[in-house]
Amino acid sequence: MPRQDVPNGHANHPRELAIDVRGLHKSFGEHSVLNGIDLAVERGTVFALLGPNGAGKTTTVNILATLLAPDAGQVHIAGHDLAAHPDRVRTAIGLTGQFAAIDDLLTGAENLTLMGRLHHLGRSENRQRTETLLNQFGLSGAADQLPSAYSGGMRRKLDLAMGLVGRPHVLFLDEPTTGLDPRSRREMWEVVRELVSDGVTILLTTQYLEEADQLADRIALLDGGRIVAEGTEAELKRLIPGGRITLRFADQVALAKAEDVLTGAQVRPAELSLEVSGRASVSDLRELLNRLHGQDIPVDDIALHTPDLDDVFLALTGKEAVR
Repeated sequence: MPRQDVPNGHANHPRELAIDVRGLHKSFGEHSVLNGIDLAVERGTVFALLGPNGAGKTTTVNILATLLAPDAGQVHIAGHDLAAHPDRVRTAIGLTGQFAAIDDLLTGAENLTLMGRLHHLGRSENRQRTETLLNQFGLSGAADQLPSAYSGGMRRKLDLAMGLVGRPHVLFLDEPTTGLDPRSRREMWEVVRELVSDGVTILLTTQYLEEADQLADRIALLDGGRIVAEGTEAELKRLIPGGRITLRFADQVALAKAEDVLTGAQVRPAELSLEVSGRASVSDLRELLNRLHGQDIPVDDIALHTPDLDDVFLALTGKEAVR
């Protein structure tokens, strides 16, 4: 499927890029996983990489986080060339993967302290950083407990806190809320928003459309190793048809009159309604109501449906997304 024609930001960068990826390729044997993807992520924003299982999301994150070497392409993270200066990239990033990288033999505080030592923090700075992160993530009361006693949401928070010990400029979150209950997921969203308000740039991979909808400044849809669409939420929704206006009437007489006026509408007699396909904009609705009013046909109820990310996902990948 050809990439949809939505500007991806490479032509004009009004703000400095935290992540700049061009022509990224990766294959495993004869299986091509990434086929020349481009990404441009501005500093202090959330960029969501959305796609079905096997689309290449985790492979992309692993390459950007220096865990996997690309076959081709140019990558700059926080201004550093990944190929030439991977160590500089590592000092600028944090990573929270799909599965929590927590040592269950250490307490929550000890896990954070261990990360501080790996980042070569001094003893005093390490202690202060541990206390700060425990407070920030609401884990102070469980600091001396083993993570095996934590809930799933607490474990994800600890894992994210561990990724922040080194104060990264860029944070990769690879499906960070998979398996969490709705409340824990929303708590994680609040943490992400706070990080962005502090200037952290976040690349988020997810299968959850609501998550991308809630958090992302820009969204790229990855399928079959290619970016098939990219833009803001509103730009992506404008890519596909699917708008409709549903009008409901008080009785069969009014419905029959409306059907005569609005020829081509889909009629649902059992529901006393008819559906008009189109853009479902305010101007479209006004035009329909004016036509009905001119024939003295009262409308009992109105419902508008515009394409959402679920429609975009299904139309461009042919797969159902996770809700």
